[in-house]
Amino acid sequence: MDQTLVEFVKTLRTAEIKVSPAETLDAMACIDKVGYEDREFLKNSLALVLSKTPEEKEAFDTCFENFFNFDHFEDNDFLHQDDDDNANDGDGDGDGDGDGDGDASGNSEEGGSGGGQGASGATPEDFPELTLQPQSELGQLLMSGDRNRLTVALVEAGREVGVTDIVVFTQKGLYTRKIMDAMGGKALGEEITELQGHAGIQQKMLSGTLKKHRDRLRDRVRDYVEKQFFLHADESGKQLREELLKKVKLSNIEKRNFKDVQEVVVKMAKKLISIHSKRRKAFKRGQLDIRKTLRKNMQYDGMFFDIKWKAQKVDRPKVMAICDVSGSVSNYSRFLLMFLYSLAEVLPKVRSFAFSSDLGEVTDLFEHSTLEDAMAKTMRDFGNGSTDYGQMLADFKSHCMNDVNNKTTVIILGDARNNYGDPKNEVLREIYDKCQRVIWLNPEPKMSWSVGDSEMKKYAAACHQVEVCNSLVHLERVVGNLLRNVS
Repeated sequence: MDQTLVEFVKTLRTAEIKVSPAETLDAMACIDKVGYEDREFLKNSLALVLSKTPEEKEAFDTCFENFFNFDHFEDNDFLHQDDDDNANDGDGDGDGDGDGDGDASGNSEEGGSGGGQGASGATPEDFPELTLQPQSELGQLLMSGDRNRLTVALVEAGREVGVTDIVVFTQKGLYTRKIMDAMGGKALGEEITELQGHAGIQQKMLSGTLKKHRDRLRDRVRDYVEKQFFLHADESGKQLREELLKKVKLSNIEKRNFKDVQEVVVKMAKKLISIHSKRRKAFKRGQLDIRKTLRKNMQYDGMFFDIKWKAQKVDRPKVMAICDVSGSVSNYSRFLLMFLYSLAEVLPKVRSFAFSSDLGEVTDLFEHSTLEDAMAKTMRDFGNGSTDYGQMLADFKSHCMNDVNNKTTVIILGDARNNYGDPKNEVLREIYDKCQRVIWLNPEPKMSWSVGDSEMKKYAAACHQVEVCNSLVHLERVVGNLLRNVS
């Protein structure tokens, strides 16, 4: 398959344009027909095959313009030698003081000395015409003046070293060096060093010329790598950051990363909901769709060859989430609140609560406020005071127990540290007996669950599921399992 097309499709997917294998094959057939000669015709043809929506068409246009736009080496920018590049540029105009006529260097042929000299004040013998040619392949290419060959060599070297795999901007220098090496930079460098060691004028001149060309080539390669970074690595680098944020301990995430975390959380929520709220077929007694079956089988004179079944939605869970927002777990609870805020956009049955001691519902606050405002107000209203899980459970029993049934899932996030107060674990047992599931997410490692004022062992006995949860990966897994197990 055409490697250029493969890399272009990769670029489109990086820009979140979904391109299937079948569409890639269609694009290949398209290129076989139109070729690469007519750029605008190629663009319009591929757009018909690879972009499906106005948004994708806009993204496609941007990707195409960037991908199929490479600046060739210009005569006046790269391969053209300035007048002072070679040392034989002296243009002395002075006449000799003797009887002979002065030559271009200001020296008389017969007597006297010329009054004018070249720019360096040297004789022609000092700067003869450069006749020595480089031996290295790259040196020969640089001296040939063939811009097209040099451009092709650069692109092929970039492909050889996998420049499209660049992820972070700090790799620019690495890939610049790799491309230079792939083009023959090491051999050229050795040749320059060897020429500099000679005493001859020709060697010195060739060494200086090659060095200038090499430096200019390195600048152009660096520009090329930078373009490839912005073309290929922007989204992949973002994905890398997202993966790192998902794995890092939530308490270690700095405030400046909250916006990125929020984006990750929103994606996680939408992904989970899209997976677990799909319509599914129910192939069981009592779910036969009689109307569709009769209509579909009219052509068979009433014989049931094609049975139609009713489709039913997977029941979305009724979730009641209780978050400890006291000082000891505030760094963790804000991320669960963030996740629940995102879930609420697609899962209306989520009810959110917060507490340090007294329990308060924040569902309406989440519905009518921005995430930042909702989290700030939640922390301000419920984040003060010492932790009292016993009081929280008593409040839940008093205000919410009537809303709990066998379809309810209760999620508690907290470290279960009760400051040596009454844990009231019997209330949690009542909740356990009445609801579908009780899930406890503890940010502390299991080895800490029986240390100090932790009541986790008592609470664990009244939970269907107890998990360590101190990263977004943990949270995604727990909520994914929650949605997957809903009947």
